[in-house]
Amino acid sequence: MEELEVIIDLDEILSEKHDIDVSILNEQGTRHWMTIFSQSPVPLLIADPDLHIIWANAKFAMFFGVEKNFAGVKLDKLFFDSRKYSQQLTELRYCIKSSKNSYFWQGKVEKKDEYQRSVVTNLLVLPIFKTIGEISPPIAYACIFDNISEEYKEILKITFMSLLEASRLKDNDTGNHISRVNNYSKILAVNLYGDQRYEQVNRDFIKDISFLAGMHDVGKIGTPDDILNKPGPLNNWEWEIMKEHTKNGAYILSTYPNPMAREIALYHHECWNGSGYPYGWMNEMIPLSARIVAIADFYDSHRMQRSYKEAISHDDAIRKIVEEKGKRFDPFLVDRLLMIEKEFATIYEELNDEEPDSYS
Repeated sequence: MEELEVIIDLDEILSEKHDIDVSILNEQGTRHWMTIFSQSPVPLLIADPDLHIIWANAKFAMFFGVEKNFAGVKLDKLFFDSRKYSQQLTELRYCIKSSKNSYFWQGKVEKKDEYQRSVVTNLLVLPIFKTIGEISPPIAYACIFDNISEEYKEILKITFMSLLEASRLKDNDTGNHISRVNNYSKILAVNLYGDQRYEQVNRDFIKDISFLAGMHDVGKIGTPDDILNKPGPLNNWEWEIMKEHTKNGAYILSTYPNPMAREIALYHHECWNGSGYPYGWMNEMIPLSARIVAIADFYDSHRMQRSYKEAISHDDAIRKIVEEKGKRFDPFLVDRLLMIEKEFATIYEELNDEEPDSYS
């Protein structure tokens, strides 16, 4: 089942409640489910035949906050964006009304908890009959949620880490370079947290960029070795091939469920003034994640010694970034960097390339 990613406005949804038939809760079959799951650690909803929520156990309420009242809210509105996932909704509605499918549906959904962190769950929609043992059209449905967030993310992390390992070896990058870029990006994002200018910087954004930033150059796995490791400037046609790593990376990461991965790979060489590549995007057309990683990667690349250049000091790297303020880099992000530049220096010193390679 295709994963469904949803960003919801809970207050708006809760304001669109419908009248419900509470008498369903007095039926034998419904009372049975409520008794079993009332104090269960497994999140559960009971919905009427039209998928309006008529009861939720305490564990489910904790997902959004115990003060929320979900009675009368439609399940579709909480977990599905019908504008994007009409096919999945059609499948859900068909399956739970069909005796051939045993009035059953299962799939994977993603939502936000009360702290605005993503929660990935398997969802089982099971029929509730009027009396236990009766086989007839359901009077309600039990919706059981299996939280697989950490397990799911760990599997994805391992899968894409193998690609990252292959690309860094091909480019002669160190694991510490990747760790440093992750850490620079994280502390810059933390510095933006709570700023109204960047409302998208929430806990998920910070956690995601602290891992996904290091994938910015994964597309170099498709760049010829003689171009990638040439000890000197590239000529025009070699440079055109080199620039393709952004598109290659976006293609590789297109299967990663978090769009931030693709955004970083594709846009981290775009410039604030529109002079970058691959598309010449400018200003806030460039995703924030890519603008952050652009600064982090630039800083670390200039601190490192490579086959075609000498390393430079922290002060010189910061000076070069300031020179590119409003040209290559988002001027507001450069200003925020200057507030925390010592943390960049500390990260470089603690994760210098004399230490064993490690990922953060």
